[in-house]
Amino acid sequence: MSSKRNLQKITARLKQHFGKPAPPVTQDPFEIIIYDNIAYLVDDDRRQAAFDLLRKTVGLRPVDIVAAPVEKVLDATKLGGIHPEPRAYRLKECAQIVLNDFGGDLNQALTLPLAKVTKALRQFPSIGEPGAEKILLFTRTYPILALESNGLRSMLRLGFGEEKKNYSASYKSVREAVADQIGHDCDYLIEAHQLPRRHGKEICKTTNPHCDDCPISRYCEYYARL
Repeated sequence: MSSKRNLQKITARLKQHFGKPAPPVTQDPFEIIIYDNIAYLVDDDRRQAAFDLLRKTVGLRPVDIVAAPVEKVLDATKLGGIHPEPRAYRLKECAQIVLNDFGGDLNQALTLPLAKVTKALRQFPSIGEPGAEKILLFTRTYPILALESNGLRSMLRLGFGEEKKNYSASYKSVREAVADQIGHDCDYLIEAHQLPRRHGKEICKTTNPHCDDCPISRYCEYYARL
C-alpha cells in the first residue's frame, strides 16, 4: 500500500516508537520566533536553556527585549551556540518589528487571512515559509502540516512528494502530496510535525540513516530501493 494513504498510520507508528511528544514550548507567536532565533546548531536542551535564561534575565515581551542592554541578550545567545552576537541583535530586531508594525502584540496578525499572515510573519529574520507555517500550527491558527528539515527528509524518503533542486520546491512537493489528508486537528498535526522531526534527527539521518532500526521501514520507498 502506498505510503501516501498511510500518513496517520505512520504518525501513529512513530508515536508508538518514540512516545507521545511533549507539547511545544510556547503557543505565543513572538515567543516561537524568539525560540527559533536564540540558538543555532545546538540540541533542544541547549536551546531551551538559552530561552529560559532570556526569560529570566530580560523577559520575553518585545518591549523587554528592545529595552534590555544587548549584553543581557548576549548572555542568553551565548548559550545557544556559535555566532551569538548576530543572534542577539536579531532578537532585538524581531522585537522592534513587533513594536513598529504590530503595535507591540504579534497576536493581532493571527486574525489575518492565511496568505497575509504568512507574509507578515516572513518579515522576521530567519522565518521563511516553513517557519511561518510552524507558527500558525503551534498557535493553532491554521491546521497546516509544517515541516522542518529533518521532518521533510523523512517524508521525502517515505515517498511523500519528490526531492527537487531546492528546499522550497521540495517542501512544496511534500505539502501538495499530503494536502488531501491532513484534516483540521491541530493537535494531531503538531505531533505529525514533531515525530518526523525526531525520526529524522535520530534515525533517518542525512548520511548513514539507521534503516535497520527504523520503526516505519515497511512504508519507506527509500528503504525499499536499498
